[in-house]
Amino acid sequence: MRIVRSYRYLTEEKKEYILSRQVLRSGTNPGAMVREAANAESGTDFIHKLSIAQKEIGETLYWLELLYESEYLNIAEFQSLKSDSEELMKILRSSILTKKKNLSNKTSS
Repeated sequence: MRIVRSYRYLTEEKKEYILSRQVLRSGTNPGAMVREAANAESGTDFIHKLSIAQKEIGETLYWLELLYESEYLNIAEFQSLKSDSEELMKILRSSILTKKKNLSNKTSS
């Protein structure tokens, strides 16, 4: 929801439409991928969905950096969104590694 609110702020207050649309697209996709992963057809599919979410967060960080460097976001706004994104990235990475380990243990048992 922070991404959606940031998009509104950027378009309504800052009149920035191009980069903010990219952030909206890439920043909301991870939630959709996590939802899809929850209903994955297999462990491999679960990992794939979370991996896509990770990539989208990486892209979101890129757009946030551009918004900061072009002065559409101040340092506090940027750091806060960056921190949240990095935390989500860690959670996804941990979930992927745990699932890979579980799948590996099943095949070696």
